[in-house]
Amino acid sequence: MKPKYKRVLLKISGEGLCATGSKGFDIDEIRFLARELISVRETNTQIGVVIGGGNIVRGSQLSGINQPTGDYMGMLATVINALALQDVLESMGAETRVLTAIPMEAVAEPFIRRRCIRHMEKGRIVILAGGTGNPHFTTDTAAALRATEIKADALLKATKVDGVFTSDPHKDANAKKYEKLAYLDVINQKLKVMDSTAISMCMENKLPIIVFNLKKAGNIVKAVKGEKIGTVISD
Repeated sequence: MKPKYKRVLLKISGEGLCATGSKGFDIDEIRFLARELISVRETNTQIGVVIGGGNIVRGSQLSGINQPTGDYMGMLATVINALALQDVLESMGAETRVLTAIPMEAVAEPFIRRRCIRHMEKGRIVILAGGTGNPHFTTDTAAALRATEIKADALLKATKVDGVFTSDPHKDANAKKYEKLAYLDVINQKLKVMDSTAISMCMENKLPIIVFNLKKAGNIVKAVKGEKIGTVISD
């Protein structure tokens, strides 16, 4: 089955690099993610990855530190995660590039839109770190921004559950999954999928969002192929 999307942007949280309920890194989890990304490239779909930093530090939760400082600390955590993922991907033979919103030429390239697109056209897995480079914006917003900049066909939001639910399925056995949602439904119902800035940006650019479970093997490829999976957020 040919992929539905030619170019996608995958958003994963920092917790995607560690075991559930843990912090830091779990090499088996990173290898699992790396294999999933390589499988996507084998379909000839171009893929960029925006990664969070919550497995290391979550700026909004740092008591006694002002938000801009905490946010910058979180951005640096995303760079650490990007380098870890890059190293594992390259050990498996994948070509990658890390591009950062905050310049740090010793470890990564600065994010330049045209350069990013060119790397993807050459078949490289591009990892986009440093959020937007500005405090007060989440990595979800960074994902929506980068997806629109590189003209991605879809934004893939990988989570710990099988899609968007009426409530937390880990806490509520009666939670029901949505198959489809409109952007405004997410905003008006205050569903905790992505922050409202990210949702609004996707709505303005008519960029579909596919929410699915990262931890199930093959799910990213299924999303890329347009198979029925997770929850689709669109017009």
